[in-house]
Amino acid sequence: MRILIVRHGETEWNRIRRFLGRSDVPLNQTGKQQAKALGFALKQESLSAIYTSPLARARETAELIKAYHPSVQLFEEQGFIEMDLGDFDGMLALHWASEYPQFRKAWMEKPSAVKMPGGESLQQVQERSVKSLQRIVRKHSERTSILICTHNFVICSILCHALEMALDRFREIKQDTGALNILRKDGERYQVEAINDLSHLKNLRPCRSTINETSFANV
Repeated sequence: MRILIVRHGETEWNRIRRFLGRSDVPLNQTGKQQAKALGFALKQESLSAIYTSPLARARETAELIKAYHPSVQLFEEQGFIEMDLGDFDGMLALHWASEYPQFRKAWMEKPSAVKMPGGESLQQVQERSVKSLQRIVRKHSERTSILICTHNFVICSILCHALEMALDRFREIKQDTGALNILRKDGERYQVEAINDLSHLKNLRPCRSTINETSFANV
């Protein structure tokens, strides 16, 4: 089984360097272009189903991909919703770094042990997202392909699981907006075929450097 995991396209909060967790921010124009480019690149894929986080930016990305697969059903999956950033959701990166130095230190040193104030931990994200992935995989036959449209922390958590990599190393797995990742299910294990593939975006204007879910890890 091939499992295509895509990160949603860019939003305005990504562009202006604002943390984005559960806030339901839609795609901006660049994000729509990224999603359309993803759809065009994947138009020849024989998909048996598309799954998406219920948040608007992921749902919109999934729908733009589905336009090339009109007969394929699209399902919302709560387990693929982005990490709950709690009190930090919507905060500008610059303000967060200066106002929460002790939390930032703990987050940088051992992220797997940190829980967002009023939100989730990375461990909780991995547990729910992997559980959803495993349940979905069991619903489909071995020789099919499915597509999942979700978010940075969810993708990093799933890839850490697939690579048997400690969550504390999740920063090694970069995820840009509009990125494609490919897993292949091999028995009880996953083989990772692609991580953060952006080749389908090569004809778009250069991506801006943004502070988003990915860079939250680094500030």
